[in-house]
Amino acid sequence: QVQLVEFGGGLVQIGGSLRLSCAASGRIFSIYDMGWYRQAPGKQRELVATITRGGSTNYADSVKGRFIISRDNAKNTVNLQMNSLKPEDTAVYYCHANVALAWGAGTADYWGQGTQVTVSS
Repeated sequence: QVQLVEFGGGLVQIGGSLRLSCAASGRIFSIYDMGWYRQAPGKQRELVATITRGGSTNYADSVKGRFIISRDNAKNTVNLQMNSLKPEDTAVYYCHANVALAWGAGTADYWGQGTQVTVSS
């Protein structure tokens, strides 16, 4: 019913920048919280950053001051600008959206397929 597609992962050197984008499509009435999570090999998935429909943001301590999350409600997109990248940022990054499919309906969580970000020297 709802698909999230991520773009922008890749290989970058230490200190470099990448921009991730995610577009939601399908049967969408409204999208509430959107965000990015990541999972490194052998580790649990962790929150990177979230943003409410109104634009309030929340960041993991490890990325504060380096990453910026933004969204376009009209286009159902969320972006993650990643600066000053470190090797420990290497992970698969997943887009998340909390979506209402109809007025008065409950919400459901949807995830993208993930995009690999690798930071190397």
